[in-house]
Amino acid sequence: MKMVGYLARFVHRIEGLFDRRQRRRQTGAQPVIEPYIGYATPEEIVLRGRVLTALRRSEPRPDQHWFTNFRQMLRLFLTDEVSGVSIRARGCRVASDEEGYFTLSVPRDGVSGWVEVKVEHLDEVPAPGGLPYAWEDGEMPVAEAVMPAFAPGTDAEIGVISDVDDTMLQTGAWSRIRLVWTSLMGNIHTRHIFPDAVELISRLSAGGRNPVFYVSSSPWNLHDFLERVFARHNLVRGPMFLRDFGLNDKRPLASSHSDHKSHAIDTILAANPGLPFVLIGDTGQFDSEIYAAAARRHKGRIQRVILRAPRRKRDAATEVNVRTLRQKGIPVHVGPDFSEAIEVLGGGR
Repeated sequence: MKMVGYLARFVHRIEGLFDRRQRRRQTGAQPVIEPYIGYATPEEIVLRGRVLTALRRSEPRPDQHWFTNFRQMLRLFLTDEVSGVSIRARGCRVASDEEGYFTLSVPRDGVSGWVEVKVEHLDEVPAPGGLPYAWEDGEMPVAEAVMPAFAPGTDAEIGVISDVDDTMLQTGAWSRIRLVWTSLMGNIHTRHIFPDAVELISRLSAGGRNPVFYVSSSPWNLHDFLERVFARHNLVRGPMFLRDFGLNDKRPLASSHSDHKSHAIDTILAANPGLPFVLIGDTGQFDSEIYAAAARRHKGRIQRVILRAPRRKRDAATEVNVRTLRQKGIPVHVGPDFSEAIEVLGGGR
């Protein structure tokens, strides 16, 4: 493990040299703030985003060649981040980290539903050991963005946490070859949401009254891409918890799939202390194990578990975890689709 850590730090330093070389070439670039959907606690709105020199987005055609899709997808990962930028909103401020990410908590002031908060940067704070960008007039241009967030109202009865790949989004995550091909060679027009997932989430959200959160091991670079795919299929909108794959000295390795998802569940439940939750996933990526562990950590908070089984045969571990959940009195629905859960839920919750 020590050797892996040393290697990760070495890769991080090489990445840093590349970034600084790129920054020397950035003269007069207009920084932008890429907004991610935020969430709420009883007292705060938690805003999340990233400061970049430019947004790398495209408008793909449904019939374009797979290699064009691949090039456009690759561009989403070739980001040029701006670290050490002071972000402010409603009298609060925070600095973007080494990868350009920031999380800013502002007072909630009793609001509920979908809210938009305007944020802007104040100035550039040089990152330790980094070189500043060479802005045209010596000052960083003002970057502004409107940050969306969802704050549940007092009428919310449950919360929903759902996996994405092979649960909502048709991916083939259980097969690495299929996962890579589907993820890199498609676009927003060729990626599809399971129709039964749209119906299930719609019923659970009760017309947008109950909050829905999406947790995935996909990187934050795909936030806008996923939002557009979800919107095209009318999947209920909600905050996403994705992963930061960047390396740095303090965090030489990205968290594992299980650690990331478990931490996201803990964060979401802590932010919504009065709500029981429905957990949705599949049997192909340890979701049953993660959800059983979450039920142990958060006694009485998990109301129901719904699992899509992409393959007929379930492994022994899944069977054990499903049995454990049911022994705790938690209903578990497992099947090739969500029809059983939808039937049980009926016309509402």
